Amino acid sequence: MQAWRWAALLGFALLAPVGLPAGGADRRPAELRRREGGQDPLIPVAPAQLQAAPQRQAPVLMAVRPGEPLRVLRRWLAPDGQRWLRVELAGRRGWLAG
Repeated sequence: MQAWRWAALLGFALLAPVGLPAGGADRRPAELRRREGGQDPLIPVAPAQLQAAPQRQAPVLMAVRPGEPLRVLRRWLAPDGQRWLRVELAGRRGWLAG
């Protein structure tokens, strides 16, 4: 009986970490995905808001629908640790929280 317990524990220990963040699984879906070529635009997979400045309280310029191609112009890390992307979409430029 003791051998079955050890076998079950070992089996769980080997298989369980695959679903945990440390095991490589990503629990949060990526908000932006790059097309196959490295120079191709990014594609948002969730709705977002194009903002006038890299601040949460900045005015919203327009809504970004999933699937619209974005061209990244610049990346910026705010002092509070928030990541922002300066992007161009349909001839307009603005900031997306990243």
